[in-house]
Formats: sequence, structure tokens, C-alpha cells
Amino acid sequence: MRIYGNRQLKTIPGQTIRPTPARVREAVFNIWQGAIANCRWLDLCTGAGSMGAEALCRGASLVVGIDKWSKSCSVVQQNWEMVAQPGQEFQVLRGDVVVRLKSLAGEKFDRIYFDPPYASDLYQPVLDAIAKYQLLADEGELAVEHSTHYWSGMATPARGIAIPTLEISRQKVYGNTAVTFYRRELGEWGVGSRE
Repeated sequence: MRIYGNRQLKTIPGQTIRPTPARVREAVFNIWQGAIANCRWLDLCTGAGSMGAEALCRGASLVVGIDKWSKSCSVVQQNWEMVAQPGQEFQVLRGDVVVRLKSLAGEKFDRIYFDPPYASDLYQPVLDAIAKYQLLADEGELAVEHSTHYWSGMATPARGIAIPTLEISRQKVYGNTAVTFYRRELGEWGVGSRE
């Protein structure tokens, strides 16, 4: 797998991990261009770590990844070590993503990328935890990757999943993959759309 700057990353053999397709990865970073340098990035269900590696290559100051598989965490650690520059920090956390999010309470992230197995039951509890622990910075954005056909039976891509204190800012579709973006709600005095 290749990322920004034509850098080669280690991958995990077999069908256990579904990496974010290259066109989706490129599209997300095009949408977020100008917001990655010096940002604090949270990568949930990290897989092989391609999104976090891309964020590091584009100048993120901190990247934190969470995955439950020890093999994934080992590969992510190696990949991020290969691309991180002096002054950049990263951390790979192994374990249940909802439990690990609780341990991050009090932290703020400018960009959060969440890409679980599409048919998993992780969407609602993870998104609720992000809101509950207020992990998204005031001007931050959360991107949720999911299938265009199935989102754990709880929502359609047109509606998205309702999350307390967060609102959908945009949705993009790339073939069978969709990405729904969330921001913090504007609050009582906010007027108009942020997009």
C-alpha cells in the first residue's frame, strides 16, 4: 500500500483487515487539506494505519490510533515509525475502542477518522462515546466511513446516525463506500450552515 509521497506501508495479509480504498483516502485528505498540518488526529479501528500514516506525512503533530487486534497494532506501530518526523508524536492503543475512548476523556482532536468493519455494531456506541467524552475539538471534524448500502441497520447514508452535540456537515459517496462528516453543533446562537 502506498500513501502520500509514494511511501510504501506494511500491510496485513488475508481478509481480516479492509483498508480504506486509495481513492477514498485521497478524497478525504483533499477535503481536509490545509487542516492537517499541526493537527491532533484520532484514528479509530486503525487497521494497518494508512489514514494515520497519511496524516503524519502531511504534518499532523499527534496521531493516536486504536485497534483491538494485536497484529494490527504491531503493523501500525512499524508503519508510523517509518513516516513520523522529529517533533511528531504518535501512540497506538490496543483494546476495545469504546473502552479506550473513555481513557482519552479530556483530550481534544481536530480530526477523527472512524472506519470499523462495515457490518459491525460499533457505529452507535463509538459515536456516542466521542460525543460523551467531548473528544472533537470546537472546530474539528469527524469522518465516518461506511457502506452505501448498510450502516448496522440503524440509519441510511442519507440520514446518518444521530449523535448528541454533533451534526452532519457533509456526506460523500465513492462507489460502494460512503463517508459522513460530523462537526460540533453550532449551539443555541449559531446561524446558518458551516459548509
